[in-house]
Amino acid sequence: MSALYRPPFPAVVDNTMLNTFRGCPRKAELSYIEHWKYKGKSVHLHAGAAWAHGLEAIRQAFFDNGQSQDDSIALGVRALLDFYGSFECPPESAKSAERLVEALDYYFEAFPLETDAARPIKLPSGKHAIEFSFAEPLDFLNPETGDPVIYCGRSDFIAELNNGLYIADDKTTSALGSSWYNQWEMRGQFTGYCWAGHRIGFQVDGVLVRGIAILKTKFNHAQHITYRPQWEIDRWYAQTLRDLKRLQDMWERGEYDYNLGETCAEYGGCQFSRVCKSPEPMEWLPAYFERRRWDPLTRTEMLLEEWNDPSSN
Repeated sequence: MSALYRPPFPAVVDNTMLNTFRGCPRKAELSYIEHWKYKGKSVHLHAGAAWAHGLEAIRQAFFDNGQSQDDSIALGVRALLDFYGSFECPPESAKSAERLVEALDYYFEAFPLETDAARPIKLPSGKHAIEFSFAEPLDFLNPETGDPVIYCGRSDFIAELNNGLYIADDKTTSALGSSWYNQWEMRGQFTGYCWAGHRIGFQVDGVLVRGIAILKTKFNHAQHITYRPQWEIDRWYAQTLRDLKRLQDMWERGEYDYNLGETCAEYGGCQFSRVCKSPEPMEWLPAYFERRRWDPLTRTEMLLEEWNDPSSN
């Protein structure tokens, strides 16, 4: 691409975008600056969103509306299935609509609503802190607009547990083990949750993460608390600002660094590997990808017009 053409600098960033940039700036450029997305939907993303809708509906029905656990789960199942819709789950995946419904039942057998020690806090409005969504300005100005760049995110609820306050996040996975527990201790996503919680006024101690392993023949569950003292939050914030400055430098040059290492092969391989192996990336991008802009604030996605780099005309 010509260095004379610069697409808009992101007004809003989230953990996924920043984490992608840290791993490979070129991948972040293609995904979040130019908005190239693989054609078709990912079963993991679609099933994860359906799962979150079901959990949210269940907790709201039980804690806010006083429904029984059974009635709340029934409402959650309906919300999950409505979101899942007619999406066709690949036959090799365990994340079919039917399997997710079974997983909901399993989850609330493992963590019953009536006796769960982790309970959503009650807000002054009378509602409970179910679905903790935030959008907080950073001390970093957008180089085009001069407005602060917004950092946003979403977790499942804010919980009181054993006289502590925690941001709670539910994860689906295919396996639980020592690596599942260990991966959360340095996770910037969770440090960002705590930073945002403090900014809003919740003096959270850390993050309560729960995992549900969804397999074709069985389920499993785990729970872990990871703490974030203030010095870790300060370090995360300073690193985030440095990363945004590095992103701005590349955006201004129109040249993005490549990882050219382990990141290219993680999780079965980067979806852009064909693009990076080609001297003419535009031969591959329109064939396998389409331009869809994901808005982390509204959690919606919009199909964009065809490639509009004026330098290519």
